[in-house]
Amino acid sequence: MNPITARLSIMMFLQFFIWGGWFVTLGTFLGSAFSASGGEIGQAFSTQSWGAIIAPFIVGLVADRYFNAERILGVLHLIGALLMYLMYSSGSFAAFYPYVLGYMIIYMPTLALVNSVSFRQLTDPAAQFGKIRVWGTIGWIVAGLFISTVGWDAQQAVAGGALRNTFLLCSITSLILGVYSFTLPATPPVRVASQSVISQALGLDALRLLKDRNFAVFFVSSVLICIPLAFYYQNTNLFLAEIGVTNPTGKMTVGQMSEVLFMLLLPVFLHRYGIKNTLLIGMAAWVLRYVLFAFGAQDSVLVLLIGGIALHGVCYDFFFVSGQIYTDSKAGEQYKSSAQGLITLATYGVGMLAGFKVAGIIYDQYAVTGGHDWKAIWLIPAALAAGVFALFALAFKPESIQRSDAESTSSLKTSPHTSAPSSS
Repeated sequence: MNPITARLSIMMFLQFFIWGGWFVTLGTFLGSAFSASGGEIGQAFSTQSWGAIIAPFIVGLVADRYFNAERILGVLHLIGALLMYLMYSSGSFAAFYPYVLGYMIIYMPTLALVNSVSFRQLTDPAAQFGKIRVWGTIGWIVAGLFISTVGWDAQQAVAGGALRNTFLLCSITSLILGVYSFTLPATPPVRVASQSVISQALGLDALRLLKDRNFAVFFVSSVLICIPLAFYYQNTNLFLAEIGVTNPTGKMTVGQMSEVLFMLLLPVFLHRYGIKNTLLIGMAAWVLRYVLFAFGAQDSVLVLLIGGIALHGVCYDFFFVSGQIYTDSKAGEQYKSSAQGLITLATYGVGMLAGFKVAGIIYDQYAVTGGHDWKAIWLIPAALAAGVFALFALAFKPESIQRSDAESTSSLKTSPHTSAPSSS
């Protein structure tokens, strides 16, 4: 590993260690520390969506035009360190919420910034970026394993407030990354004439793609599938902790491990089964995951629960990653950036914003004495995902993507939007 690759890999590791170090356990923390309702938990998770909606303005209108990317990255993470410490110090949900909202507004732009810094320093981004980006997934995994290893997510520790330490851990890590960012290679802005910076940043230039029936079906399906997707991010750690699964945060890292595996398998499926069937496999995996959670919840059947978590690679890679490849192929050279921006805004912005709201309502509705009726809770997103599966299967006509699978996957890896939640 050459020095530049090593420095960029450390940046990616810290970037996603921070996110994985607090976001996974957020619902569990809020429920235990503040006795937060499902609506309040959903409100806190929705800050990710507000951050995704606002991020293009910060990156497209400020960072890309006026300042070095590594400097903006450093400043945002230093501010993030302060906000994370204030979250650690908060004594109520009312005090906590403004800080988490502010944090996500400044964190979400950093996802695009770390990519920008990487792409500009690499001689062959298509071949090199994947080896750097994987360290982000490793960072997320290490964060989850660390939390479980020190026991912060154990039932007694959670009841005693130990999960509050995740914010202090991430505050310190954010401070380190903020300082480290100023040592990264200079990445000055590239001033490119644009007919409309705002419309390009938000993806509005790509709205004309919706005239294509297949793309319109895919677009609507992408927004709708984000509603059941939000249930996973918002409720899974809370669910596992409530039913007594040991080391729930560490066990959830199985999802990120599977994400790496299925990313490698994705070109094979695209070549053998085509884009429509690959997308359908991804949606079907969401249905199966929630069914496994529903029936595994009854007696804490660990094999079913781990199976549901392990499906994350199929759920995410086969729908969202292949969807980015499909979008890239449909957009053409003129609208590639705008099209990816449009999909990101629609899914992680609008779709998941609605999903977190729905997940919060369902969580409250199925509260029972001593916990929740998790079987009923998980069957709802299973039914929603099944409905989207049926809509897509009937309305989307088979077609071929315009680029070779290997080339498309390489293109994906160099897209500025690949770092949106994955889990990681």
